[in-house]
Amino acid sequence: MDSRCSSVDSRQTARGLGSICTTPVSVRVESYEAGEKKCISDVRRTFCLFVTFDLLFITLLWIIELNVNGGIQKQLEIEVLHYDYHASFFDIFLLAVFRFAALILAYAVCKLRHWWAIAITTAVSCAFLIVKVILSKLLSQGAFGYLLPIISFVLAWIETWLLDFKVLPQEAEDENRYQSFMDATERAPLVGPGPLSDGQFYSPPESLADSDEELDDKHDPEKGLIQRVN
Repeated sequence: MDSRCSSVDSRQTARGLGSICTTPVSVRVESYEAGEKKCISDVRRTFCLFVTFDLLFITLLWIIELNVNGGIQKQLEIEVLHYDYHASFFDIFLLAVFRFAALILAYAVCKLRHWWAIAITTAVSCAFLIVKVILSKLLSQGAFGYLLPIISFVLAWIETWLLDFKVLPQEAEDENRYQSFMDATERAPLVGPGPLSDGQFYSPPESLADSDEELDDKHDPEKGLIQRVN
C-alpha cells in the first residue's frame, strides 16, 4: 500500500512540475502574440495624440489672435482672402495642418518604422518659420507675433524627439524581445511530460501479496511453524 501511494504522489508531482515549467513561458508568449496583433502600439498612439494636440493648439492660438485683432470674420478676410506673407498668421496654421497630415499618414496609417517622414516635416517647419520671422513683420504685431512661431517651432522638435527617442526604440525592443521568446519556444517545446504508467513506481500485486504474507509470518511465529511442519 505504501509503494502504491508513493507512486500516485510521484505521478502527481511530476505532472505538477511539468505544468509549472510550461505555464510561465506559454503565458508570456501569448501576451507577446496579443501585443503583436495590436493595430498600433501604446507609445505610437501617444505620439499620434501629441501630433493632434499640435494641430489643435496652433488652431486655438490662431483663432484667439483673429478675435483679438478685430473679430474672427473680419480678420479671416484679411489673412485668408487677402493673404499677405509678411503680415498673416494663416500660413503658420497651414504648416501645422501639413505636419498633422504627413505624420498621421506616415506613422498611424502606414505605420512606418523610420524617421525620414518626421525629418522632412521638421526640416520644412524650421526652414519656413526662420524665413518668415526674418522677412515678415510679425514681430511688430504684438505678443502673437512672437508666440505662434516659437510654439510651432518647439512643437515640431518635441514630435521629433518623441519619435526618435521613444517610439522607434521602444517598438524595436519589444519586437526583439518577442522574437527571442519565439526562438526559445521553438528550441524547448511547451508540451509537458505524458501520463506515467503505474508499473513504473510500484511492484505488481503478486509481489505485494508475497510481502504481506512474509510480514504476517514475522508477526505470527506459530503460524509459520505450522506451515513448515505441514
